[in-house]
Amino acid sequence: MDLHPPPLIRDCLIHIFTFLTEEDLITASSVCQDWNEAAETPWLWTKMCLQRWSFCNLAVLGSEHVNHSWKRYFLQRCHLEMKMTTGRSGGYTCKSLRGHAGRVVGLVYLQGNSAQSPDLWNSRATVCSASTDGTVRAWDIQNGELLWCSPVQSPLTAIIGDERREVVITADSTGLIKTWQGESGQERASFATGSPLGSLLQYNINNNWFLTVGTSQGSVCTLADSALTKKSSVMVCDSFKVNTLLVSRDKKWITAGTKDKDDLSPKVIYTESLTSPSEDEDPLCQSLPVTGCQAAVFIPTQPARLALIHHNGLHNNQVLTVFDVSIKKTKYKSEIQVQQVESFPLTLNSRHSKVLLEAADSNCLVLAAGQGLYVYSLKGALIANFKEHTMSISSISVDSFRVVTASQDLSLRVLTWGKDRDHGLTLESQYHLLGGSHTMSRGFTHVACDYSSITASAEGKDGKDVLKAYSFTS
Repeated sequence: MDLHPPPLIRDCLIHIFTFLTEEDLITASSVCQDWNEAAETPWLWTKMCLQRWSFCNLAVLGSEHVNHSWKRYFLQRCHLEMKMTTGRSGGYTCKSLRGHAGRVVGLVYLQGNSAQSPDLWNSRATVCSASTDGTVRAWDIQNGELLWCSPVQSPLTAIIGDERREVVITADSTGLIKTWQGESGQERASFATGSPLGSLLQYNINNNWFLTVGTSQGSVCTLADSALTKKSSVMVCDSFKVNTLLVSRDKKWITAGTKDKDDLSPKVIYTESLTSPSEDEDPLCQSLPVTGCQAAVFIPTQPARLALIHHNGLHNNQVLTVFDVSIKKTKYKSEIQVQQVESFPLTLNSRHSKVLLEAADSNCLVLAAGQGLYVYSLKGALIANFKEHTMSISSISVDSFRVVTASQDLSLRVLTWGKDRDHGLTLESQYHLLGGSHTMSRGFTHVACDYSSITASAEGKDGKDVLKAYSFTS
């Protein structure tokens, strides 16, 4: 008998190693030199990255001057996700960002890590916040430093970032819109609407930049390019504030409505009617066949699928209805077609609470109402529900990795997505992040996330809100 059989050829070893987990693969690499060389094959680690995160490209490995292997990328990203999942002390840093002399009305990430292509080698993130003190402030949240502050103006009411994360857009109490260069804080343009605003929406179509705003008088105004040139103005809910404003994934549809009037129907508007209006034709616009709109969201995985929460007129119960929106063009006219896909009742037990609604990439809906968090499939199946806060949820952030809830109890709750072999998609509650003392703060009001950090605003009892930034490092 041959006590020393010849070693398996390299290709056979690599094929066998494709069936191993990362822990087993690392263990196998320490057996001998042949196994180590096979286990270090870049193709193996590239395959593991693509299986775990669906999409990766060479850009995630860093610049051309820095050579990072797929193995190192895989291990560092797993290590980072473990820290973000467990939330143990020492796995993150917390910075308190002080400087605003009023209420924070919103915050946005200007520079940060995306879930699709996170930069694990440089986790620097910039967050911009707007306040009733009339200023916009940009923060380096890892170092807790103020990068720039805008000149004081009328109290600010809203802030958003543009799709490319290059520009910050704000509105103040007089209806004045301003855009700011994100890197320097320099004012780029301004436009006076003449009335307070209810919502802001920025989107790009064929590399053309547009901003649609909803006013307190019920109209929707669309501006274009860096000079904020007015393109159109359309009335959608006369004399009521337009505080629901969304754009579909294919950018063909705008949904506009008000949460202030239960018997008014939200409308869908053909985006081309706003960005390239015709003098001879009225805007292509149609009311949805429901009344009221407590919350709405477009499904990110579908071109133009809209989910909205409204009241059932008969019993005043809350209902979630899903529509597909399309256009039918003939030789002489174009018509909007709205097709109901699903409709099901909700049992939130929080009729008088603000309802928050977000959509996940996995074709499910995340709702927050009162102290409860609920996850529904588009078919109406309740996937998960949680009631872990002691006070109402004020804000939620949803991405492909986790859900973060901010509450008036001055805590953030972190939950992560998973897949169960028997039950499919799951959401698992992980840990709380505390925001400080109730003697100083009333609770969290806003929360936003990038891949490796969480930033939230805490309402100060002295009228001066503070940002809390939690940064996880790989």
